[in-house]
Amino acid sequence: MTAPIRFPRFFVTSPAPCPYLPGRSERKVFTELRTENADELNEALGRIGFRRSQTVAYRPSCLDCQACVSVRVAAQEFTPSSSQKRLMKRNSDIVTTECRPWATPEQYELLQKYLAVRHPGGGMTQMEESDFADMVEHTPVSSYVIEYREPGVGSQPGRLIGACLTDEQGDGLSMIYSFYDPEHEDRSGLGTFIILDHMRRAAARGLPYVYLGYWVEGAERMQYKVRFRPLERLTRGGWERISDEEHGRLIAAATAPRSRDADGGRKPTDGRPQKDALPAAYDLVG
Repeated sequence: MTAPIRFPRFFVTSPAPCPYLPGRSERKVFTELRTENADELNEALGRIGFRRSQTVAYRPSCLDCQACVSVRVAAQEFTPSSSQKRLMKRNSDIVTTECRPWATPEQYELLQKYLAVRHPGGGMTQMEESDFADMVEHTPVSSYVIEYREPGVGSQPGRLIGACLTDEQGDGLSMIYSFYDPEHEDRSGLGTFIILDHMRRAAARGLPYVYLGYWVEGAERMQYKVRFRPLERLTRGGWERISDEEHGRLIAAATAPRSRDADGGRKPTDGRPQKDALPAAYDLVG
């Protein structure tokens, strides 16, 4: 006799200030992935817009807003733009290594540098090394950390300049969190390079998608995601391809000069929920 299927229990957080749009509040629905079928559950939830944070899968569940949209890039059809090709060529000497999900002091030091420059004052700047270790190591699914280093000398590895915590699913790679040296004098565009590298990896493995997390139209720090095409977004009717015409408009808006108050006059925050609301949930910022 086959054992009955046990559906996960879902919970909803209390409302909290929205980290992306000023004056709005957010809620999240979440469930734990602590099951013997965690990979399958995480993949199924990922296809309907959930993201993973440690042993939790979550997605927005706001009462009066649907601005957060799950997006993914069709990796098998992806063709880099001229500027992206130049970026890949300029950084072709970067050494990339897939590592088991184990946090290191070197990674933590790079993360702190990244946060201090890109997200000053955000909640993640208070992250201690043990918190970072929890974020990386507490995973019930197939995960790894991809390290990006400068060329080494002899047997010595080069300096770490980027890293990404990545989940490998049956239908693609899900970029959980990436960070890099934001002040490297000779390697601008490292965040874009890390995404391009994931496109290459997914295509080489025959995986159809690279999941980029949530995109919010009008939130300045999320607009880099529209620079990769073909891009698909999750709607009430399922995943749909963004048309070339609309995509061109979104890219033009994302690359247009912005004033200081273009994102509501607020400093960007990292979107980390309160500890009593939900285990740490981090979205991709890069």
